[in-house]
Amino acid sequence: MAYRYDHILIRYGELSLKGKNRNSFIKQLLSNVKLALKAFPTLEFEKQHDRMYIYLHEEDAQKVSETLSKVFGISSFSLAIKTMPDMEEIIQACLESLPLTEEKTFKVAARRSDKLFPIISDQINRMVATAILKNSEWKVNVKKPDVKIVIEVHHDAAYIMTDRMMGAGGYPVGVGGKAMVLLSGGIDSPVASYLMMKRGVHIECIHFAAPPYTSQNAQDKVMKLAELISPYQGEILVHIVPFTDLQLAIYQNADESYAITLMRRMMMRIAAKLAQKRHCQAIATGESIGQVASQTLESMQSINAVTTMPLIRPVVCMDKVEIIDLSKKIGTYDTSILPYEDCCTIFTPKNPVTKPRIEKCERYESRFDWEKLVDWCVEDVKSVWVHPGMELEQEEEEEELF
Repeated sequence: MAYRYDHILIRYGELSLKGKNRNSFIKQLLSNVKLALKAFPTLEFEKQHDRMYIYLHEEDAQKVSETLSKVFGISSFSLAIKTMPDMEEIIQACLESLPLTEEKTFKVAARRSDKLFPIISDQINRMVATAILKNSEWKVNVKKPDVKIVIEVHHDAAYIMTDRMMGAGGYPVGVGGKAMVLLSGGIDSPVASYLMMKRGVHIECIHFAAPPYTSQNAQDKVMKLAELISPYQGEILVHIVPFTDLQLAIYQNADESYAITLMRRMMMRIAAKLAQKRHCQAIATGESIGQVASQTLESMQSINAVTTMPLIRPVVCMDKVEIIDLSKKIGTYDTSILPYEDCCTIFTPKNPVTKPRIEKCERYESRFDWEKLVDWCVEDVKSVWVHPGMELEQEEEEEELF
């Protein structure tokens, strides 16, 4: 009977640098791993100081690995066979698990974590290699082997691995606090969301809809983008803001050239109010310096002026090619370029101001009761939970959120 992988060994990576915070980081990572893998009910989990282990039981190792690759805080992981820390069992597991009928080159790399184990690492390498050479046509190649056999010997078990898969890196989502991300239908904001999560920040998203000027397709596109990035966090709460009345009021009371700046100021006010209700410590956007008129430093200064909440722009110094490349890597690019316009795109003026003045913004805003309109937007928000590959669940009871 063919030997099967029965464990996954997880290496922590960057969070190993966190010293006194290490235990809380590992605890958060375990919680995130369990959430990400909740579709695999028979898995068992064990965390240790330098490793985490998942007992696969009968679950599909490949599918579990695909999900695990999107969990931040993991440097790398390997499919593994667990045996007792006994040389006979280690050698037998290697002979049964490796495809020895095919001609390959190999190298054995043993690590003896338990220094009381009576056989040193170099001897383990030699004993395993000798057994493979006697029972196959395999040949040793220590520089560029086809198969690298890694053996870790601990006091209570030994693990045999042949593949090392890269993890998502970064910090476990949740250790860096919580932020409200402005999610549009474009390329930049999903990338910004991804980068926030990679630094350990748990995100919620806010999207501004302006029906009937924006279509249901545009809103569905945003929800799809949220679904595509949700595996990195497990689930994402998306808040849909009805922005039509406020947007029309801006165009009725301000010069068209200032419309985008005023819209962004209103969006920041709404995002800040919602962020406070949801206990977020910051707002994040997909803005990049100079990319459009509302993203000059002067525009950013005018927009920032409406809130004291920290405003984070993860892609602010990236050029468009870099952002596109990252969007392709995380799988959001093809959805982002679908031709469904959001409220900023569809109302873009012909000649938007690139160096707006705060006092002029305030003068236009004094012409209408924007505070009441902002409050209405916050009160009428619809919140939707988004899960990887699942149908959207609309939150109907506001008191559960606020």
